[in-house]
Amino acid sequence: MTFKEIQKLARAEWDSLYYGEIPLILVGTATCGRAAGALAVVEAFEKEIVRRKAAARVIQVGCMGLCYTEPLVTIIKPKSFRVCYKNITPDLVPRLVEGYILGDDPCLELALGTLAGGNGEAISIPELSRFEKEPRLIMRRCGYINPEDIKHYVASGGYSSLVRALQMPAREIISQLKRSGLRGMGGAGFPTGEKWELCQKAKGKPKYVICNADEGDPGAFMDRVVLESDPHQVLEGMIIAGYALGSSQGYIYIRAEYPLAIKRLKIALDQAQEYGFLGKNILGTVFSFYIELESGAGAFVSGEATALMRAIEGKRSIPRARPPHSVEAGLWGKPTLLNNVKTFVFVPLIIARGADWFSTIGTERSKGTAIFALAGKITNTGLVEVPMGTTLRELIFDIGGGIRQGKLFKGIQIGGPSGGCLPASLLETPVDFDSLSKAGAMMGSGGLIVMDEDNCMVDTARFFLDFTQKESCGKCTTCRIGTKQMLDVLEDIVAGRGKIEDMDLLVELGEDIRDGSLCGLGRTASNPVLTTIRYFHDEYEAHILEKRCPALVCKELIAYYIIPEKCEKGCEHCVLNCPVKAISSDERRLKIIDQTKCTKCGTCLEVCPAEYNAVVKLSPPTLVPMKEG
Repeated sequence: MTFKEIQKLARAEWDSLYYGEIPLILVGTATCGRAAGALAVVEAFEKEIVRRKAAARVIQVGCMGLCYTEPLVTIIKPKSFRVCYKNITPDLVPRLVEGYILGDDPCLELALGTLAGGNGEAISIPELSRFEKEPRLIMRRCGYINPEDIKHYVASGGYSSLVRALQMPAREIISQLKRSGLRGMGGAGFPTGEKWELCQKAKGKPKYVICNADEGDPGAFMDRVVLESDPHQVLEGMIIAGYALGSSQGYIYIRAEYPLAIKRLKIALDQAQEYGFLGKNILGTVFSFYIELESGAGAFVSGEATALMRAIEGKRSIPRARPPHSVEAGLWGKPTLLNNVKTFVFVPLIIARGADWFSTIGTERSKGTAIFALAGKITNTGLVEVPMGTTLRELIFDIGGGIRQGKLFKGIQIGGPSGGCLPASLLETPVDFDSLSKAGAMMGSGGLIVMDEDNCMVDTARFFLDFTQKESCGKCTTCRIGTKQMLDVLEDIVAGRGKIEDMDLLVELGEDIRDGSLCGLGRTASNPVLTTIRYFHDEYEAHILEKRCPALVCKELIAYYIIPEKCEKGCEHCVLNCPVKAISSDERRLKIIDQTKCTKCGTCLEVCPAEYNAVVKLSPPTLVPMKEG
C-alpha cells in the first residue's frame, strides 16, 4: 500500500473509535498503571460491559504522566463530555458503566477533569490548570493512543514526517535541525544538527544510528513512559536519521528491567516493517533501514555513549578515551550517531512544523521542551513536560502540587544521581542547560527528586555517592578510588566522627574526580557532595561540630526516648511492636528503651498512639530532656 492508502485506512479506524457512535474507554496500562492495578480495571470493564450488554469498547493506552492518579480511565462518549477519571478500582467500574456509559451522569465525583475534542495531530489534553504550563510535544499522544496499534500513530500524524524527509536532500534535514537549535536531551546538550553533520561527513562505512534508552538513573522514568506509550515516534526519528546520514542499520539499547517497553517496541518494529516504514526499499524508495533491539543488564555506566557501544558489541561496558569521537569511530570503529529517546522524538516534529516554529519554544540557548520525572516528597508524582526556561518553582509548586503534608521545601536533586542538590533560594532558577550548569547541577536525563524538612542533605549526598561509587566501572583511578575516599569521609560525618577539615577535603577530592575522570559519569559523580557543601554548609557543620543531625535522620546521631509523663501505663504498642525487644515495662508499667539494643528503626514512634505522643526522637542522642522512669 502507498502511504496515502495506509493513512486513509488508519484514519477511518481512528474516526470510528474516537468519533463513532459507541462510547470508548481508555485505560492507562503503562508500568505505573499496571502497578496500581490497571489490568484488573480493564478486566472489570470488559466483564461489566458484557454483563450489562452495553455497547462500548475498551482499549489499553499508555501513561499521560499523571502517575499519582493511576489507574487512570478516560471515557469518550459521543455527543457528550470526554471525562478523565482518577484512581479507579474494579469496584468503581459498575458505577461508571451505569452512570456514564449507559446513563447521563458523568460521575464527576470520580473525575480528574474533562477533555477537549481532538482531531488528528491535535491530540486532546485534560483541562487542568497545570496543563496551561505544559505545551506537550513529546507526550502529546501518550495516554491517548493504543501504543500497540500502528494505525493509531499514523492517524494522528505519524510517519508523515518520514514521507516528507524522504523527498528532501539529506543536507536540508540537517540544516533544519541546526536552525531549530535542538540540543541533545540525554544531558550533555550537544547541538543535534551539528552532531548529525559531523557523522554525515565522517569517512568510513557502514554508519550506524543508536538510540540510548538505557535510563539508569534512580527515580527517572521518562524514556520508559515514552516507549511504552508512543514508541513509533522514536522509530520515525531514527529512520529519518538513517536517511540523513546514509545509514542502513540502527540499534535501540534498552535496559532489560523495562519488559513492557521492550514488548511494545518489538510490536512497533514488526508493524513498522509490515507497513513498509522499516526494512528494504522504505515506502517504495531506494532507501533501506533496519533497527535491532539490544537489551542491557542494568549497569549504570552503560548509559555512557562509548560504554553502551561496547555493550552492543558484546563487550564489558567500559568507557574509552576520546578522541576519536563516536561520530568518527564508534560502533565497531565506524561512524556512529547516538542520541537518546527524547532527541529522536523531536526530529519528526521539526520536520513537520519547521525549524522556525521549534526555535520559538524555550530560551535563547535551550530550545524546545524538557521532560522531568517528579519523585520524592512531592504531591503530584509523575511526568511533566515544560518549555525550557520554566522555573523550578513552577515545576515543583504550580505543576507538582508542592510538598506533601504541608512540609517545608528544603531542596531538589536534579539531573540524576550525578546531578546537583539545589536549595530553596534557587527556586527561581530557569530549567535550561546553562542555568542549571551555572548553579552546579545539570539537566541530565530529567530525574527530579524533591526533598523536604525531614531530609538530611549530608545523608542525601552520601546516598547518591554510594550509588555512583558502586556503579563505577573502575577504569579510572580518580573515579574508582576518589569516590570511595569521599564516601568514607561522608560515612564518618553522618556517624559523628567527622572533622571540620573534612569539608575542605571533600571539595578537593570532588574537584580532582571531576577534572581527572575519563567519562561524563565520573566527572559528575561528586556533584551531590559539592553542591550540598556549597548550599547546605550549616548542616555539615552541625554534624561535625555539634554531632547533631538537624533533620533527625542519621542513625548514629539520634536516639529514641519515652516521656514518662505522657506514656499511658496500660498501652503496650511500643513493647509489642519493637522488632528487637529493646522496650520493656518497669514495675510501674512505664516503658523504657534499652539504648544498647535499640536499632533506631523508628517503629516505636510510628505505633505510639497520637493521643499520647510519648515517643520522641532527639539529636544529639546524649541530649535527654528528662530521666526515663
